[in-house]
Amino acid sequence: MVIVDTSAWIEYLKGGIPDVVAKVDSCLDQDVVGIGDLVYSEVMQGIRSPRAQTRVSSLLLSLPQFEMVGFAIAGESAANYRLLRSKGVTVRKTIDVLIGTFCAQNGFQIVHSDSDFDLMAPHIGLDIV
Repeated sequence: MVIVDTSAWIEYLKGGIPDVVAKVDSCLDQDVVGIGDLVYSEVMQGIRSPRAQTRVSSLLLSLPQFEMVGFAIAGESAANYRLLRSKGVTVRKTIDVLIGTFCAQNGFQIVHSDSDFDLMAPHIGLDIV
């Protein structure tokens, strides 16, 4: 299973960075993409047009859905944050540590356009597409 991070969905939806768009397209074509509740919330927060909201929500909710945060992931995410800090890695957003931890704990790959995931990947076992 592959989780497409918010940063990659933004690129995909606006036809942005070609490499990121191609990765998302490839994963969608292979029917291996799932959507996490945190990613869904972040993506939907940024869509202003009601018409676009309907279209994007339909796309995202057609994918396998995952609840990303419960107490187990929250605890593991906090441990990962402390580990990263001890290695000199500062992740800018807690939500990225939560998403990264969820993917690493569940053996999911991630497509992203956010350098924080590259920084945390070797330390928490995160597999990047």
